[in-house]
Amino acid sequence: MSSPHVPDTGPLAGDLVIGNIEVRLAANDAEIVAAQELRYRIFYEEMEAKADPETAASKRDVDHFDSVCDHLLVVDHALGEGPESIVGTYRLIRRPAADMRGGFYSKSEYDISNLLALPGNLLELGRSCVDVRYRNRPTMQLLWRGIAAYVFKHDIVLMFGCASLHGTNPADHALALSYLHHFHPAPEAIAVKALPGQYVSMDLMSKDEIDPRRALAELPPLVKGYLRLGGFIGEGAVIDEQFNTVDVFIIVQTDLVTDKYAAHYSRTTRETHAPD
Repeated sequence: MSSPHVPDTGPLAGDLVIGNIEVRLAANDAEIVAAQELRYRIFYEEMEAKADPETAASKRDVDHFDSVCDHLLVVDHALGEGPESIVGTYRLIRRPAADMRGGFYSKSEYDISNLLALPGNLLELGRSCVDVRYRNRPTMQLLWRGIAAYVFKHDIVLMFGCASLHGTNPADHALALSYLHHFHPAPEAIAVKALPGQYVSMDLMSKDEIDPRRALAELPPLVKGYLRLGGFIGEGAVIDEQFNTVDVFIIVQTDLVTDKYAAHYSRTTRETHAPD
Protein backbone atom coordinates (compact mmCIF):
# COMPACT_ATOMS: atom_id res chain seq x y z
CA MET A 1 0.00 0.00 0.00
CA SER A 2 1.36 3.45 -0.96
CA SER A 3 2.25 5.94 1.73
CA PRO A 4 0.13 9.11 1.83
CA HIS A 5 1.18 11.74 -0.66
CA VAL A 6 2.82 14.77 0.92
CA PRO A 7 3.13 17.67 -1.56
CA ASP A 8 6.56 19.25 -1.75
CA THR A 9 7.00 23.02 -1.96
CA GLY A 10 9.64 25.72 -2.06
CA PRO A 11 13.44 25.43 -2.26
CA LEU A 12 15.35 22.21 -2.87
CA ALA A 13 18.76 21.47 -1.36
CA GLY A 14 21.75 22.37 -3.46
CA ASP A 15 23.09 25.20 -5.57
CA LEU A 16 20.10 25.92 -7.81
CA VAL A 17 20.75 29.56 -8.66
CA ILE A 18 22.64 31.14 -11.56
CA GLY A 19 22.57 34.94 -11.46
CA ASN A 20 18.91 35.98 -11.30
CA ILE A 21 17.66 32.52 -12.30
CA GLU A 22 16.53 30.04 -9.65
CA VAL A 23 14.99 26.59 -9.85
CA ARG A 24 12.65 25.56 -7.04
CA LEU A 25 9.23 24.06 -6.39
CA ALA A 26 6.03 26.09 -6.54
CA ALA A 27 5.26 27.52 -3.11
CA ASN A 28 1.58 28.49 -3.51
CA ASP A 29 -1.51 28.33 -5.72
CA ALA A 30 -0.69 31.59 -7.51
CA GLU A 31 2.60 30.12 -8.74
CA ILE A 32 0.84 26.96 -9.94
CA VAL A 33 -1.64 29.11 -11.88
CA ALA A 34 1.29 31.03 -13.42
CA ALA A 35 2.89 27.71 -14.46
CA GLN A 36 -0.39 26.65 -16.08
CA GLU A 37 -0.57 29.96 -17.94
CA LEU A 38 2.99 29.47 -19.18
CA ARG A 39 2.10 25.97 -20.35
CA TYR A 40 -0.87 27.40 -22.26
CA ARG A 41 1.27 30.01 -24.02
CA ILE A 42 3.83 27.45 -25.11
CA PHE A 43 1.67 24.41 -25.86
CA TYR A 44 -1.38 26.13 -27.34
CA GLU A 45 -0.14 29.43 -28.74
CA GLU A 46 3.39 28.47 -29.80
CA MET A 47 3.11 24.73 -30.48
CA GLU A 48 -0.49 24.89 -31.80
CA ALA A 49 -2.16 22.40 -29.48
CA LYS A 50 -5.95 22.24 -29.82
CA ALA A 51 -7.76 23.94 -26.93
CA ASP A 52 -11.28 23.08 -25.84
CA PRO A 53 -13.58 26.06 -25.10
CA GLU A 54 -12.87 26.01 -21.35
CA THR A 55 -9.09 25.93 -21.87
CA ALA A 56 -9.23 28.69 -24.49
CA ALA A 57 -11.32 30.89 -22.18
CA SER A 58 -9.06 30.42 -19.15
CA LYS A 59 -5.77 30.52 -21.11
CA ARG A 60 -4.44 27.87 -18.72
CA ASP A 61 -3.32 24.30 -19.39
CA VAL A 62 -4.94 22.36 -16.54
CA ASP A 63 -5.80 18.75 -15.79
CA HIS A 64 -6.70 16.65 -12.75
CA PHE A 65 -3.07 15.81 -11.91
CA ASP A 66 -2.12 19.45 -11.25
CA SER A 67 -3.70 19.53 -7.79
CA VAL A 68 -1.74 16.51 -6.49
CA CYS A 69 1.62 16.77 -8.27
CA ASP A 70 4.66 18.92 -7.52
CA HIS A 71 5.50 21.79 -9.89
CA LEU A 72 9.18 22.51 -10.53
CA LEU A 73 9.70 26.13 -11.58
CA VAL A 74 12.34 28.23 -13.31
CA VAL A 75 12.15 31.70 -11.75
CA ASP A 76 13.80 34.87 -13.05
CA HIS A 77 14.01 37.27 -10.11
CA ALA A 78 14.88 40.11 -12.47
CA LEU A 79 11.21 40.04 -13.57
CA GLY A 80 9.93 40.51 -10.01
CA GLU A 81 9.03 38.23 -7.14
CA GLY A 82 5.48 37.28 -8.15
CA PRO A 83 3.97 34.88 -10.69
CA GLU A 84 5.29 37.04 -13.54
CA SER A 85 8.79 35.77 -12.74
CA ILE A 86 8.00 32.13 -13.69
CA VAL A 87 9.64 31.31 -17.04
CA GLY A 88 9.82 27.51 -16.96
CA THR A 89 8.06 24.56 -15.39
CA TYR A 90 8.11 20.77 -15.10
CA ARG A 91 5.38 18.60 -13.61
CA LEU A 92 6.54 15.91 -11.17
CA ILE A 93 4.17 13.09 -10.21
CA ARG A 94 5.24 10.60 -7.54
CA ARG A 95 3.53 7.22 -7.22
CA PRO A 96 1.31 8.16 -4.22
CA ALA A 97 0.06 11.23 -6.11
CA ALA A 98 -0.65 9.12 -9.20
CA ASP A 99 -2.58 6.63 -7.08
CA MET A 100 -4.87 9.47 -6.00
CA ARG A 101 -5.81 9.98 -9.66
CA GLY A 102 -6.15 6.35 -10.72
CA GLY A 103 -2.61 5.92 -12.04
CA PHE A 104 0.08 7.81 -13.91
CA TYR A 105 -0.76 10.13 -16.82
CA SER A 106 1.27 8.07 -19.32
CA LYS A 107 -0.80 4.91 -18.78
CA SER A 108 -3.32 6.44 -21.21
CA GLU A 109 -0.74 5.93 -24.00
CA TYR A 110 1.55 3.10 -22.86
CA ASP A 111 1.47 -0.21 -21.03
CA ILE A 112 3.64 0.63 -18.02
CA SER A 113 2.92 -2.54 -16.01
CA ASN A 114 6.63 -3.51 -15.88
CA LEU A 115 7.44 -0.20 -14.23
CA LEU A 116 4.57 -0.40 -11.77
CA ALA A 117 5.81 -3.82 -10.64
CA LEU A 118 9.12 -2.33 -9.49
CA PRO A 119 9.66 -1.70 -5.79
CA GLY A 120 10.54 1.77 -4.60
CA ASN A 121 9.54 5.30 -5.51
CA LEU A 122 8.67 6.12 -9.10
CA LEU A 123 8.51 9.59 -10.65
CA GLU A 124 6.67 10.63 -13.80
CA LEU A 125 7.97 13.73 -15.57
CA GLY A 126 5.74 15.76 -17.85
CA ARG A 127 4.40 19.10 -19.10
CA SER A 128 7.94 20.43 -19.50
CA CYS A 129 8.23 23.89 -21.01
CA VAL A 130 10.55 26.90 -20.89
CA ASP A 131 9.91 30.40 -22.25
CA VAL A 132 11.70 30.86 -25.57
CA ARG A 133 13.97 33.58 -24.11
CA TYR A 134 15.36 31.07 -21.59
CA ARG A 135 15.95 28.05 -23.81
CA ASN A 136 19.68 28.00 -23.32
CA ARG A 137 22.25 25.65 -21.87
CA PRO A 138 22.63 27.30 -18.42
CA THR A 139 18.87 27.29 -17.79
CA MET A 140 18.50 23.67 -18.92
CA GLN A 141 21.44 22.59 -16.77
CA LEU A 142 19.88 24.33 -13.77
CA LEU A 143 16.56 22.63 -14.47
CA TRP A 144 18.27 19.25 -14.57
CA ARG A 145 20.00 20.00 -11.28
CA GLY A 146 16.58 20.74 -9.81
CA ILE A 147 15.24 17.39 -11.01
CA ALA A 148 18.32 15.65 -9.60
CA ALA A 149 17.84 17.34 -6.22
CA TYR A 150 14.18 16.27 -6.17
CA VAL A 151 15.07 12.68 -7.12
CA PHE A 152 17.74 12.61 -4.39
CA LYS A 153 15.38 14.07 -1.76
CA HIS A 154 12.57 11.60 -2.43
CA ASP A 155 14.76 8.54 -3.07
CA ILE A 156 13.35 7.99 -6.56
CA VAL A 157 14.58 4.75 -8.13
CA LEU A 158 13.24 5.33 -11.63
CA MET A 159 11.76 8.25 -13.55
CA PHE A 160 9.85 8.17 -16.79
CA GLY A 161 7.43 10.03 -19.00
CA CYS A 162 6.43 10.95 -22.52
CA ALA A 163 8.67 13.28 -24.51
CA SER A 164 7.34 14.99 -27.61
CA LEU A 165 8.45 15.72 -31.15
CA HIS A 166 6.54 18.62 -32.74
CA GLY A 167 3.96 17.72 -35.37
CA THR A 168 1.85 14.61 -35.88
CA ASN A 169 3.49 13.02 -38.94
CA PRO A 170 5.98 10.30 -37.85
CA ALA A 171 7.59 10.36 -41.30
CA ASP A 172 8.83 13.88 -40.58
CA HIS A 173 10.83 12.40 -37.69
CA ALA A 174 11.94 9.18 -39.40
CA LEU A 175 15.64 9.62 -38.59
CA ALA A 176 15.11 10.62 -34.93
CA LEU A 177 12.51 7.93 -34.24
CA SER A 178 14.53 5.20 -35.93
CA TYR A 179 17.67 6.23 -34.04
CA LEU A 180 15.85 6.02 -30.69
CA HIS A 181 14.35 2.65 -31.66
CA HIS A 182 17.61 1.04 -32.74
CA PHE A 183 20.14 2.62 -30.37
CA HIS A 184 18.28 3.12 -27.07
CA PRO A 185 15.70 0.34 -26.54
CA ALA A 186 14.71 -0.39 -22.93
CA PRO A 187 15.85 -3.70 -21.38
CA GLU A 188 13.15 -6.35 -21.22
CA ALA A 189 12.69 -6.03 -17.45
CA ILE A 190 11.57 -2.40 -17.76
CA ALA A 191 10.18 -2.52 -21.30
CA VAL A 192 7.20 -0.31 -22.07
CA LYS A 193 5.03 -0.53 -25.20
CA ALA A 194 2.49 1.81 -26.76
CA LEU A 195 -1.07 0.61 -26.27
CA PRO A 196 -2.83 -1.27 -29.09
CA GLY A 197 -4.73 1.14 -31.27
CA GLN A 198 -2.25 3.94 -30.54
CA TYR A 199 0.99 2.14 -31.44
CA VAL A 200 3.01 3.76 -34.24
CA SER A 201 6.19 2.01 -35.40
CA MET A 202 9.44 3.88 -34.79
CA ASP A 203 11.36 1.48 -37.04
CA LEU A 204 11.19 3.71 -40.11
CA MET A 205 14.82 3.27 -41.24
CA SER A 206 17.22 0.36 -40.95
CA LYS A 207 20.00 0.69 -38.41
CA ASP A 208 22.75 0.82 -41.03
CA GLU A 209 21.05 3.79 -42.73
CA ILE A 210 21.27 5.94 -39.59
CA ASP A 211 23.89 8.60 -38.97
CA PRO A 212 23.77 8.87 -35.14
CA ARG A 213 25.27 12.38 -35.11
CA ARG A 214 22.64 13.69 -37.50
CA ALA A 215 19.91 11.94 -35.55
CA LEU A 216 21.05 13.45 -32.25
CA ALA A 217 21.10 16.90 -33.84
CA GLU A 218 17.41 16.46 -34.73
CA LEU A 219 16.32 15.49 -31.22
CA PRO A 220 14.84 18.06 -28.83
CA PRO A 221 17.30 19.14 -26.08
CA LEU A 222 15.09 17.49 -23.46
CA VAL A 223 15.35 14.07 -25.11
CA LYS A 224 19.12 14.45 -25.51
CA GLY A 225 19.31 15.28 -21.81
CA TYR A 226 17.54 12.04 -20.92
CA LEU A 227 19.87 10.06 -23.18
CA ARG A 228 22.95 11.61 -21.57
CA LEU A 229 21.66 10.22 -18.27
CA GLY A 230 21.52 6.73 -19.78
CA GLY A 231 17.85 6.91 -20.70
CA PHE A 232 16.00 4.15 -22.54
CA ILE A 233 13.13 4.36 -25.02
CA GLY A 234 9.88 2.42 -24.93
CA GLU A 235 8.59 0.53 -27.96
CA GLY A 236 6.37 2.48 -30.31
CA ALA A 237 5.41 6.12 -30.62
CA VAL A 238 1.97 7.63 -30.03
CA ILE A 239 0.38 10.50 -31.95
CA ASP A 240 -1.19 13.08 -29.66
CA GLU A 241 -3.60 15.02 -31.85
CA GLN A 242 -4.60 17.45 -29.10
CA PHE A 243 -1.04 18.57 -28.39
CA ASN A 244 0.12 18.28 -32.02
CA THR A 245 2.98 15.93 -31.18
CA VAL A 246 4.49 12.50 -31.73
CA ASP A 247 5.22 11.10 -28.27
CA VAL A 248 7.98 8.70 -27.28
CA PHE A 249 8.42 7.06 -23.89
CA ILE A 250 11.58 7.76 -21.86
CA ILE A 251 12.81 5.68 -18.91
CA VAL A 252 15.74 6.75 -16.71
CA GLN A 253 17.13 4.67 -13.86
CA THR A 254 18.22 7.26 -11.35
CA ASP A 255 21.50 5.81 -10.02
CA LEU A 256 23.54 8.03 -12.33
CA VAL A 257 21.36 11.07 -11.59
CA THR A 258 21.69 10.76 -7.81
CA ASP A 259 25.40 9.90 -7.98
CA LYS A 260 26.10 13.03 -10.02
CA TYR A 261 23.93 15.16 -7.74
CA ALA A 262 25.49 13.76 -4.56
CA ALA A 263 29.00 14.43 -5.91
CA HIS A 264 28.04 17.97 -6.96
CA TYR A 265 26.26 18.75 -3.68
CA SER A 266 29.14 17.36 -1.58
CA ARG A 267 31.66 19.43 -3.53
CA THR A 268 29.67 22.68 -3.34
CA THR A 269 28.97 22.14 0.37
CA ARG A 270 32.70 21.68 1.04
CA GLU A 271 33.51 24.78 -1.00
CA THR A 272 30.85 26.84 0.79
CA HIS A 273 32.13 25.82 4.22
CA ALA A 274 35.84 25.89 3.42
CA PRO A 275 37.94 28.06 5.77
CA ASP A 276 39.18 31.41 4.44
